[in-house]
Amino acid sequence: MLGFLQRLLGRGAPLPERSYRFDRPLVLLQSDDWGRIGVRDEEGKEQLRRLGVRLGERPYDYYSLETAADVMAVRDMLKRHRDSTGRHACLVMNFLMANLDFVRMQAKDYNEIVLLPLTHGFPGQWSRPGLFEAYHQGIADRVFHPALHGLTHFCRRGVEESLAGKGEQRDLLRTFWKAETPYIHWRMPWVGHEYCAAGKAGFLSQEEQQSLVRHAAELFRQFFSVQPLTACAPGYRGNADTHAAWAECGVRVAQNGGEAPRPPHLDEYEMLNLYRTVDVEPSERGLEVEKYMELAGACFARGIPAIISVHSINFHSTLKDFRSTTLQALDELLFALEAKYPNLLYVHDADMYEIVTRGKYRSAQGKVAVQARADSSPAQSAWR
Repeated sequence: MLGFLQRLLGRGAPLPERSYRFDRPLVLLQSDDWGRIGVRDEEGKEQLRRLGVRLGERPYDYYSLETAADVMAVRDMLKRHRDSTGRHACLVMNFLMANLDFVRMQAKDYNEIVLLPLTHGFPGQWSRPGLFEAYHQGIADRVFHPALHGLTHFCRRGVEESLAGKGEQRDLLRTFWKAETPYIHWRMPWVGHEYCAAGKAGFLSQEEQQSLVRHAAELFRQFFSVQPLTACAPGYRGNADTHAAWAECGVRVAQNGGEAPRPPHLDEYEMLNLYRTVDVEPSERGLEVEKYMELAGACFARGIPAIISVHSINFHSTLKDFRSTTLQALDELLFALEAKYPNLLYVHDADMYEIVTRGKYRSAQGKVAVQARADSSPAQSAWR
């Protein structure tokens, strides 16, 4: 605890990094962008077309927002799967806690960013009946585990600079906002990511990030009635200041992308860092189940968990049916893993933290012991 306080306050020498390997095949599923709006529906798509935006070039032109039916279909798929203890598979869902308030922004002639917290519903003509109830039903069924993604996915400071520029970027933003669409990132990468502006601007200051994380964490607590224990920075763009802000708000697990399999480790904030190792993204590209199995098997051989990444767009069906292909791919993969690894365990981020700190985790099936072998090395955090 002393080491954690020293890191949080910016004092003391770097602590050794403790990496972990495990004696059981562990499978986690992590998913980003829940609660974040895109293109509203076919009417919104047509409105963008009339405003001169031609959609359909890339998958994220069809990014909309999950429906209650989408979410319940994911829940039902996860409930078909059980590990060696009888526990269902569980999806860690990273939520954005606010969207643009287009109605209030229109009243300001789209010259100012105004946010609408997720706790207040969706803006303007956006409608997703039963969606919030579907989130909470999956959580009650223990197949969803909510996590913090942030307040917004874009960098507010960067967008405000574009808005003040009175050029093409400003005009494009206003075009999208008139159709109640915040942005499409591949078309406008200059919107950046929440904690990191695009280009040379780099990461926001410690104070800015701290304020954003505090606000998002409070909205998360209001929406889910719990504090966030795990978080993933939008676009994986986080640094030491991001982790310090998370730690202050009670976050104990940091989710990271990963080009190569890397074992989980406790960093200088005593925060467990997890690295995604298997990308299941049918909206972008499809792979045979054998390839996914090969990637997972390579993780197990090294004693590290197979952490499956699948973004929320893959479950959307409003503008294009990504959901059916994704559910089929995940169904096949999970059944194949269960058949090949009879001692497999489905865990989520909070379980992983319990495993490395206590050697066991608690589920509805009781306490499950997992041996975690630690080794130490000089701290080399992912953001350095």
